[in-house]
Amino acid sequence: MKILRELTKIGIFCFLSVVIIIIALYTHAYLSEPIKLTTIGTYSLYDKNEDLVYQGSAQSKWVTLDEISSYMKDAVISVEDKNFYNHNGFDYLRIIKAMFTNIKNGHITEGASTISQQYVKNAYLEFDQTWSRKIKEALMTLNLEVHYDKDTILEAYLNTINYGQGCYGIYDAAHYYFNKEPIDLTLEQCLILAGIPKNPTNYNPVNNYENAIKRAKIVALTMYKNNKISENDYASLFKDNIPIYASYSDNDLKTLMYYQQAVKQELEEIPGISDELIHSGNLKVYTTLDLDMQRYLEEGVDKNITDDKLQTAGVIINPHDGSVMALSGGRDYKLSEYNRALYSKRQVGSTMKPFLYYTALANNMTSSSTFLSQETTFNLGEGQTYSPKNYGNVYGNKEITMAAAIAYSDNIYAVKTNLFLGVDELINTAKLCGIEANLKPVASLALGTSEINLIDFARGYTTFASGGYRRNIHFITKVENEQGDILYEYEPDYDLVLNPNYVYILNELLTSPVKSAFIDYNVPTGINVAAKLTRKYAVKTGTTDTDYWVVGYNPDILMVSWAGYDDNSALPVALGLEVKNAWVDTIESFNPKESPWYEMPDNVVGMPLNAVDGTPTTDSSKMNMFYYLRGSEPAYNIEVVEK
Repeated sequence: MKILRELTKIGIFCFLSVVIIIIALYTHAYLSEPIKLTTIGTYSLYDKNEDLVYQGSAQSKWVTLDEISSYMKDAVISVEDKNFYNHNGFDYLRIIKAMFTNIKNGHITEGASTISQQYVKNAYLEFDQTWSRKIKEALMTLNLEVHYDKDTILEAYLNTINYGQGCYGIYDAAHYYFNKEPIDLTLEQCLILAGIPKNPTNYNPVNNYENAIKRAKIVALTMYKNNKISENDYASLFKDNIPIYASYSDNDLKTLMYYQQAVKQELEEIPGISDELIHSGNLKVYTTLDLDMQRYLEEGVDKNITDDKLQTAGVIINPHDGSVMALSGGRDYKLSEYNRALYSKRQVGSTMKPFLYYTALANNMTSSSTFLSQETTFNLGEGQTYSPKNYGNVYGNKEITMAAAIAYSDNIYAVKTNLFLGVDELINTAKLCGIEANLKPVASLALGTSEINLIDFARGYTTFASGGYRRNIHFITKVENEQGDILYEYEPDYDLVLNPNYVYILNELLTSPVKSAFIDYNVPTGINVAAKLTRKYAVKTGTTDTDYWVVGYNPDILMVSWAGYDDNSALPVALGLEVKNAWVDTIESFNPKESPWYEMPDNVVGMPLNAVDGTPTTDSSKMNMFYYLRGSEPAYNIEVVEK
């Protein structure tokens, strides 16, 4: 009996504590200033010329509940929150039921968020799963519930929810998918739209019609069970295909929304620009977007890549200041909203090698230093061996220069260099250039076996393209509020982190892949597109079983391109030429006032030698200009070229 009395006391104490906490929370919410009901994506985005290129969801407009089909309201409440009009922001019974269901299944299969919670999360908060975010969501939900009636909350939800394809809000979705006003939507159309927010990519009818209909039928079943439609209505649904309108686009570009995603991500990271301020609308965001280059980036892929299932990503950067002129995270935002440029990490293959060769130059190797190119098994110690292969198993079986190793992307030369220097040296250089990825200190790192995000990788290459300065990769130049007050303005911050002499020599070395002087036992990796180049570029390609990269730059432009399959399927051999052609067509579309190359430093000299073995030659077709730090050039009786 004593134990029972103690348990009873504990139970009463816990119950009263919970009641007091709930009362305190509601009191705090009631006394707090009401949160401002807001739309999503109403900020304006301007390009580098300060021309408006994006505003909200292209046709964003707030509509009242009276302007929305009753089918839509009933469908949303039935599938998302059937007790919406009866709870105070949290459906406690549903939470308990979902908890038991998830425990029973061993993983999360059922959620319990109410419409109020979803509105707060979508309109004001990020989607991270931290406790601080969940607590903030709960407090804001209480604030919403005590200050607004249910119809107002439902109206706000319907005007801000993500309906996929860049559509936010029922007005936008109704016009985009069905070319109708929200009040004129049919029952079947409302069922389709109500099903999209659960997974906007997989359940929108443009790229996943069958999935959208399956989801719509689930929504219909919930309406039937909640007595919102009759049995006859339920039985007669989806007998015929539902026409999908889906006609408008942003500036006729399929990839512009990927750039907008990147801008929004950067906007959210700016100190002093809160989530509430972003979502309150009417911000003017001025960006570094070059709309012409964005179009060229898209057209280059469409013109050259023949496999529709193949995905691509790319970024174009101004090396002078690190500004992003164009970005694509996929082939078509309407078919896939996943931004591979921002979020994906892939093996970079041989495009890792320039970081190795800068390291080599800074450690007393030269552009004509030679290693034997032959099939090799490396003894790594402790019984471990490593046997890299050259592409196509092509080997010179002779000493080749660093320039030739770059031209052919010789893996044996690269691994020998990495082991000769020590594997940590390559990582140190990559970090110095700004690459943040976790790189493993292994022999194969020189061949790009670590996974790196495209933007992270481009940051590292920008350091080479800028002549040794680590630039801040950025999309935003200025943010203003509705009154024109400047809330943020980008301030350049440049650090010279590399030796400009070695950077110049490296940049000259990276012209080797498109030079005919290296045609010998092998051919340079870019020789099949060299004739299309009208300007001088540093170029490097990279190939793995699942990824293909092309990186190229000069003082005015850097372009990093990737192609591969989302499921990591093996790539066809023909893909390499297609990706290179896409890169060439895009970067050649850039039309600078001048076409300069890097100025040769005073402490660098050049010497014409045989491209492959670095010895003196009189055959002009085999001759290449090798550059050296003054005093490190070979002692041949040849006149050196100076600045």
